[in-house]
Amino acid sequence: MTDSACSHLDQIADVAPSSEGCEDCLRIGGRWVHLRMCMSCGHVGCCDNSPHRHATAHFTDEHHPIIQSYEPGEDWWFCYLDDLAFLVEGAPSFAHP
Repeated sequence: MTDSACSHLDQIADVAPSSEGCEDCLRIGGRWVHLRMCMSCGHVGCCDNSPHRHATAHFTDEHHPIIQSYEPGEDWWFCYLDDLAFLVEGAPSFAHP
């Protein structure tokens, strides 16, 4: 993680996960490695190690810059625009069932 600050924190919303897995993979019958949640709208997408990289595709399509890990025990966040991984103290931790 870094000491630098993300300049897009104003785009974080109070979100709920859109699904228990990658919503796009579930729709097409795909599979994923790890899950990420968009902190602007709650879209749950798969990571860049997954075949379809739906979290990054969501950023590209919607321009929502910040994701949070949706994996058990992981609390990190990432801003695509700042290319920055960071933690948000006191933020809720999300993890798929």
